[in-house]
Amino acid sequence: MADYTQRYDDNADGSFYVDAECIACDACKGIARAHFKLTDDFSHAIVYAQPRTQDEKRLCIDALEACPVDAIGSQNDK
Repeated sequence: MADYTQRYDDNADGSFYVDAECIACDACKGIARAHFKLTDDFSHAIVYAQPRTQDEKRLCIDALEACPVDAIGSQNDK
């Protein structure tokens, strides 16, 4: 499970986030391209746009569940 205390500062404000466990595999972007991206130096992913609709939230949850290192978290219940 992602660690809120290690949340990257460059995540967009909101419930979903990527933490320091990220290995920059890009899986999250493949699932929810409108919400996740790699940083400019490709060192890790971030949430750059928080979901607004239930469909967008579902995509972010799918990305969270697919993360191979559990680096994606949400401050809210799924």
